[in-house]
Amino acid sequence: MSPPNGKKGLQSAGLRTDASRRRFLKLMGAGAVGVAALGAGLGSLAVTKRAEGGTEDPTTKRPRRWAMVVDLRSCDGCQSQGKPPQCTAACIQSRYVPEPMEWIEVYEKDLPGGGTQFIPTPCQHCQNAPCVNVCPVGATWATPEGTVLVDQQRCIGCRLCMAACPYDRRFFNWATAPRPPETAFVKYSPENQLGAPKGTVMKCDFCPEMARVGWLPYCIQACPNGAIYWGDLEEDLATNGEKVVTLSRFLSENEAYRLKEDLGTQPRVYYIPGHGQGVGRDSYKKGRLPTQWPWKETVAGAKTWKRSGQ
Repeated sequence: MSPPNGKKGLQSAGLRTDASRRRFLKLMGAGAVGVAALGAGLGSLAVTKRAEGGTEDPTTKRPRRWAMVVDLRSCDGCQSQGKPPQCTAACIQSRYVPEPMEWIEVYEKDLPGGGTQFIPTPCQHCQNAPCVNVCPVGATWATPEGTVLVDQQRCIGCRLCMAACPYDRRFFNWATAPRPPETAFVKYSPENQLGAPKGTVMKCDFCPEMARVGWLPYCIQACPNGAIYWGDLEEDLATNGEKVVTLSRFLSENEAYRLKEDLGTQPRVYYIPGHGQGVGRDSYKKGRLPTQWPWKETVAGAKTWKRSGQ
């Protein structure tokens, strides 16, 4: 499958149980990163506009405008870890993503002068989203925070949204999805998509219930090189869990771009050009390990299918 092409330019939750979240963070070794983000980055962003004197004015609350930045200078496809891309693995583990879906897929793309780069590609959460524009039943929509969600309880499986998406970031449940049995006991919400009924569409949801309480999305927590940042365009700040940057300056000074920006989709995912050189990767070292799904047991009647079947 070929990766998207880009050009230069510039953006009631169904929470998991605490036990489930702690188990995942322990497995992924990401707990410390999430705590660091709370202390240094998103956890300190003001939900309300600060008035003079440093106090909060409750009458001037503003919605978040979430955005993601992928610094390709620090992405080596987890070659240095000897593992499949850990952002993808974390997404699968935390969101119970069915095989063969990769909500954040790490493409390997040829560079003009030879060699390759890795491009982690989630749903782009476009602000002029073609998928939203074509859905005949309003099953997909953009929230005030900028996340694009899907309601499987409303979805009729027409797949018009999939045909409209220029990034190939939507996935169809061709059968009962292969997920762990315990997912049957989690309350459904468009913000966690744990129903996954046959004949419906799914995709990356930007982990909105995580961001809302000051935690970084799982893919960012799990990135071993700190290549992915989570930010708020309203507050003009972003963090990868280790450092905080001024978002607009970070994008401008590093010549960030968005994928297929000429289409006018206005994605909320930005990319800083690179091929892993910041973490010592040789661009001519090709290949990454294949993505794996960890489920040893799945719900009754579950089946897997091939991605090409879509």
